[in-house]
Amino acid sequence: MMDLVERGGIVLILILALSVVGAVIIIERLLYFRRIRADEAGLLNRLKSAIGKGHYEEALAICEASPSPITNLTRVGIEHRDYPEAIIRSMVADAANLEVPKMERFLSTLGTVAHVAPLLGLLGTVTGNIRAFGVLGDFGAIGGNPAVLARGIAEALITTAAGIIVSIPAIIFYNHLVNKVNHLIIRLENRVSDLVLTLKRGE
Repeated sequence: MMDLVERGGIVLILILALSVVGAVIIIERLLYFRRIRADEAGLLNRLKSAIGKGHYEEALAICEASPSPITNLTRVGIEHRDYPEAIIRSMVADAANLEVPKMERFLSTLGTVAHVAPLLGLLGTVTGNIRAFGVLGDFGAIGGNPAVLARGIAEALITTAAGIIVSIPAIIFYNHLVNKVNHLIIRLENRVSDLVLTLKRGE
């Protein structure tokens, strides 16, 4: 491993750093979405039951104990339950818009990793080839140092491969997470209407 890093040079180190950043973001986002989806159906049933019975303090306690986009919307709706339906819907919709940046957190950084990694690989290719051809230019094809020439070619090949290897999973998970966010946004929009109806029935 250290030999590869030595042959790949500073460009390969940057690509490896990007791979770590991308992996951390992917793991953090997957855990986040798993947490907010955990037992969502059961949570909603408990909230609807409490609201339907007029036990708003109990519903607020449930929201505080299980923070998620859905419970955050429910809390806003409960706090404004005495307002007209149109105002409740507007307030809950505004709260839903505030949840979107939380769901999209770090995704732009992951997208940047996916795009920058192959570019760094290309940069390594260019610098490696410059080094290799510099050896040929200085010493000639016959008299050149084969070790230096091989090092330049190795840097060109290693960084290109590393950039592609980092970029492919980053792109796959970026698209997966963006699709997940889009589905969550649609589901939140549907929950807004259900929440308002539940609150008005609970009056």
